[in-house]
Amino acid sequence: MDSLTQIQSPHLTVRVPAKINLQLSVGPAAANGYHELATLFQAISLYDEITVSKVKSGGESLSISGENFKSIPTNHENLANKAVKEIAKYVEQPISARIHIAKSIPVAGGMAGGSADAAAVLVAINQLWELNLDIAQLTNLASNIGSDVAFLLHGTTQLGLGRGEQLTPVLTRDNLNWVVATNKSGLSTADVYKTFDEMHTESQTPTPTANKDLMQALAAGDLNKVAANLSNDLQPAALKLKPELKQLLNAGEELGAIAAMVSGSGPTCIFLTTNENSAQNLAVDLSGSGLCKNVFVTHGPVAGAKVVSN
Repeated sequence: MDSLTQIQSPHLTVRVPAKINLQLSVGPAAANGYHELATLFQAISLYDEITVSKVKSGGESLSISGENFKSIPTNHENLANKAVKEIAKYVEQPISARIHIAKSIPVAGGMAGGSADAAAVLVAINQLWELNLDIAQLTNLASNIGSDVAFLLHGTTQLGLGRGEQLTPVLTRDNLNWVVATNKSGLSTADVYKTFDEMHTESQTPTPTANKDLMQALAAGDLNKVAANLSNDLQPAALKLKPELKQLLNAGEELGAIAAMVSGSGPTCIFLTTNENSAQNLAVDLSGSGLCKNVFVTHGPVAGAKVVSN
């Protein structure tokens, strides 16, 4: 396909945020291998941009640019391709799309970058093909693709139950200021869950429940209470696989963060600060520490996948 044809193809671009988990409580594995979760998602201002173009049958492709893009599969394993198949099956019509993902969300970093891209593809195809699916239908499709995809459609702050796909909005009074620090190499979510299971073979894992104190703190804008109630059941497993993360977490707190935690399955670490200025200062200090790869200053909550150009 020549460059002129590419430019003239109907297309649009969707921007989609990363997620962090303010709470991640993990229950025992079910027969299907999935763990029951109680998690408090927050979407933050770190984005991928996905451009979807209509093409003729046979012209389908998936390309990726950005940080660590060469490590991301472009075949059926990529959730963006799965999103195309799911929506095409649902509307019972062929969808031939060219997809380009511009990555900023850390790869294999516990921030649901692959799920975010799938959510963006659903939004793009729904508008570009004029399918007129409502948010409930898109959410149902998202739940079939992956546990975090539904949340990235909605964004903001949400309580996720089940596998994380059963969502309820949570009132958040104020913006939270975060510093995100990435690791030189990623962690497999499956490996982290496997390690979690191995670490709990001698004890019964309780059924997870929502942290009401955390939700009340978010609604009241009580930053110190928010910091005191952040939690991640997968953090010990991530630290076992990457012990060096403990040094990074400790450094962040010593440098002024009011809370430090592994994000999701890791190895990305997140640091809560009192304000944007504190976040900027912490980011500079962490950048010079030699303990992480990249550092981002972000805030949340932000909206989910959104069309930004066509």
